[in-house]
Amino acid sequence: MKNLNKKILVVGGAGYIGAHMVRQLSNARCDVVVLDNLSTGHRKLLQGGEFIQGNLGDSDLLDRLFAAHAFDAVMHFAAFSQVGESMHQPLFYYRNNLAETVALLEAMLRHDVRRFIFSSTAAVYGEPVAIPITEKHPCAPTNPYGNTKLAVERMLADCDAAYGMKFTALRYFNAAGADEAGEIGELHDPETHLIPIVLRAADGQIDHIRVFGTDYATTDGTCIRDYIHVNDLAQAHLLALDALLEGGDSATYNLGSSNGYSVKDVIGKAEAVTGKKIPFIEAARRPGDPAILVASSKKIQRDLGWSPVYDNLEKIIQTAWNWHLKQQ
Repeated sequence: MKNLNKKILVVGGAGYIGAHMVRQLSNARCDVVVLDNLSTGHRKLLQGGEFIQGNLGDSDLLDRLFAAHAFDAVMHFAAFSQVGESMHQPLFYYRNNLAETVALLEAMLRHDVRRFIFSSTAAVYGEPVAIPITEKHPCAPTNPYGNTKLAVERMLADCDAAYGMKFTALRYFNAAGADEAGEIGELHDPETHLIPIVLRAADGQIDHIRVFGTDYATTDGTCIRDYIHVNDLAQAHLLALDALLEGGDSATYNLGSSNGYSVKDVIGKAEAVTGKKIPFIEAARRPGDPAILVASSKKIQRDLGWSPVYDNLEKIIQTAWNWHLKQQ
């Protein structure tokens, strides 16, 4: 990272991706402050930075925080992210993901902080009409979670036009894996991500996993997804932060490996990594699950020079397995 010794506010920094980001920022000698209400995050995941527990929607807290620290930029990871839950509790998602982000942006403007990195999602695209998915693909979310993320992206574009607030929105595909040392990893409750669920089945913590849909138009009938290691995600954020601090313009990027793996591929590779048989049962499709989601990450590779270090799924699963074993 070029811009060392910068002061960065990481909102949601005690979560899975945020904690990996805090570690990389600290390694880059940035002065990091973490704001997290610990509703889904975990204090024990933090490997650096000053920690402040509080709610993003608390404007008084934000004003005290910005008055006490001359932040160079803000990185925003705090969001509810369960698609199914968002279908049943949409206002819960609009308040947390959208309204509280408004409070954060207002505080930034009051204190003249105008560099913003946003954790977005491939869910903004909805049902794909072309594979791989580029940033020019139409955005048509199929659930409130995706709607809230797209609404924030549009709000950021408006804030750039009105206030000169420069931002980078990073649209994640399937974040996976864990820190190499096994000190940071996924601690979701409930766990909804495929790889940690598969590893729980490998370890006997659950009897089996359910494979939702085996009749898709794919090589083995199961859904295909693009998995990207969480450290590669964090590295992309560092490059995006550098670009903004160097005076770069606002931008939106996909973050994926550009490789697609089916659910059965994941199970097979997890069996190879763990040396254990992973039982599964076939179940009906879940509403709204696209057959294939694979990113084109050519834009960020071209603009920022980013490329994934963890370039195959077995390497990603191995890091997740190391983390899983350390939790026993």
